[in-house]
Amino acid sequence: MTVTTLSSRALNHDVGSAKRAALNGPVIITDRGRPSHVLMSYEAYRALTGGRRSLVEALAMPGLSEIELSPPRAVIAARDLDLS
Repeated sequence: MTVTTLSSRALNHDVGSAKRAALNGPVIITDRGRPSHVLMSYEAYRALTGGRRSLVEALAMPGLSEIELSPPRAVIAARDLDLS
């Protein structure tokens, strides 16, 4: 993986080269010499975030049934109502 650093000005002048560089690794965009943004390919983003999964897929994860969950019991009390 190659990390490329570009200034904001260089990015504005040649977006195409930044996009091509992002295919080989992250492109760090600097603003006044400080890193401010990262450009990456969509495939790299999906790999980083794990993609989206449905609720059914999340609940079907292996080992999920072995997790103990004992939430405290909720206490809901009625309040007096003042209609005056």
